[in-house]
Amino acid sequence: MRALSAFLVLALVTAACAPLFAQQKVTDDWIYDEVRRRLANDTVVKGGGLGVEVAGGVVTLSGKVKTKKQKTRAETITKRVRGVSKVVNKLVVDL
Repeated sequence: MRALSAFLVLALVTAACAPLFAQQKVTDDWIYDEVRRRLANDTVVKGGGLGVEVAGGVVTLSGKVKTKKQKTRAETITKRVRGVSKVVNKLVVDL
């Protein structure tokens, strides 16, 4: 009986707190801000000047980078952002 009461209390508390722990909906604006921040702060990419467009979770990167490593790294960073469904990498390596 005690175990059942404890279980019921735990279930009620969990149900009541669930909305507090639910993840917020990720918007294109949030994705844009997060991608820009991560690219700008990355020591390899140094991507403050790169173009970023987001539509429906699809991120398009544009602009010029100096190395293929920077191009690949920018795509990898972008893919790791929550809510990104696809990355279109239009970055050009400008030797």
